[in-house]
Amino acid sequence: MTTSSHHVSGSQPWLHQKGEVIQDFGTVKQFPLGLSYEARMYSCQRLNKVLADTQILYGLYKKHHWLMRGATFYQLHLVLDKHAGEQLELIDTLAERVQSLGGVAVGDPRHVAEITSIPRPPDGVEEVPAMLSRLLEAHEAILIEAHDAAARTAELGDDGTNDLLVSQVIRTGELQSWFLAEHLVDTPLVRS
Repeated sequence: MTTSSHHVSGSQPWLHQKGEVIQDFGTVKQFPLGLSYEARMYSCQRLNKVLADTQILYGLYKKHHWLMRGATFYQLHLVLDKHAGEQLELIDTLAERVQSLGGVAVGDPRHVAEITSIPRPPDGVEEVPAMLSRLLEAHEAILIEAHDAAARTAELGDDGTNDLLVSQVIRTGELQSWFLAEHLVDTPLVRS
């Protein structure tokens, strides 16, 4: 018996599968979490906004990490990659929070681009101060959104979302902003 005549249908992958959407984006299913439908729906909407912006910030960090130039190349190359890794962790945490509330996390980059408020950078390489400023502006947009979302989700009794926004999104964003901003300060001349 030759290999070609051997029947292997049990191990053949079912390729080109298509399925129906079983939960639409912008909806939440019921989970026994002790939170109202309204609170969970609101939290998912706000979290998806922060999630989309955070995915864009992650992309900016990687882009600028790759395109870094100048005398501080090595230091900035490393710090931008470290910050990107921290943003990637936040992306996963935010998406899992949306899912745990019964929602649907925004994940497709094309959908993210429709939701984000972070401006698109030029396709080419900007000067280093412009790249760092762009990152700082993205951080500030996320921080403004996160502060407001944290306060409002707390009012609705969603302590888990409030905690995530305050202890992870806000604290990480503030620390990373500090590191970036200090790179934009002129170093005073040392006089002898």
